[in-house]
Amino acid sequence: MHRLTLNLTTVALVAGLLACAPSDSATRSAGAAAAPADLMALSQNLASGDVRVVDLSQVLNEQTPVIQLPPPFANTPGYERHLISEFDEKGPGWYWNWFSVGEHTGTHFDAPCHWATGKGLECVDTAEPARFVGPAVVIDVTDEVANNPDFIVTRATIEAWEAEHGRIPPRAWVLMRSGWASRANDAKEFLNVGEDGMAHYPGFGQESAEFLTRERDILGVGTEAIGTDAGIGAAHDPAFPNHAIMHGAGKFGLTNLANLDQLPPVGAVLIAAPLKLERGSGSPVRPIALVPAR
Repeated sequence: MHRLTLNLTTVALVAGLLACAPSDSATRSAGAAAAPADLMALSQNLASGDVRVVDLSQVLNEQTPVIQLPPPFANTPGYERHLISEFDEKGPGWYWNWFSVGEHTGTHFDAPCHWATGKGLECVDTAEPARFVGPAVVIDVTDEVANNPDFIVTRATIEAWEAEHGRIPPRAWVLMRSGWASRANDAKEFLNVGEDGMAHYPGFGQESAEFLTRERDILGVGTEAIGTDAGIGAAHDPAFPNHAIMHGAGKFGLTNLANLDQLPPVGAVLIAAPLKLERGSGSPVRPIALVPAR
């Protein structure tokens, strides 16, 4: 019991210290002096395994599925790796590569400036790093998605989760667990384009985005699919409503997530730090979650 209490306390401290810490040093109280000991406790719990680190990213390679927009819209390139040297005459003592990739390829981070509604708002290089870290809320809709790949999270979905697990905590990442990650290595299954020419995968929508941005204090949302909107959101008005509303409100997005089945509904802390690309609208990212050992 003591160990479990310590684990949960440690994760709570991370959320409090990193996600909710005041940015103005003048507002910090003398209580902040306890932070070094708190962080040392976190380090010790990570080393002992009392707090686990869960990798929430998919492998990025040449087979990583890339979203396909219809003409006349331009599409992002996928990932390409180019060898510089590998212990050969071009570099006998070292191995390295250079690569090219679109900002929104694989497991990636969407900044507010990615969307027209967020024009002039934060890009990845100007986003406050403290906002990359926060409590993880995991809403499990795997059963619903198994019956309907076009499933869209609604206000009712979120309120049903809160009825069981409590109100979404401040500055949280809201993650949709759908089971879609199991398709990530098969582009055809992952994009799931139907005879109607439209992609069919689950996501957030207008109702959930309005509720989360207006009535809850969140950092952003994340999904296992290729976008934060459901695929059929392309035909909605506005198109891709979660993007339009979420980014217009200055919130972030995470897509192509993995291993959400290893996170509890509440109690984990998520860290998602994008590359600091100048004026980057997004970035490949390797999000991790700190989870109390069961």
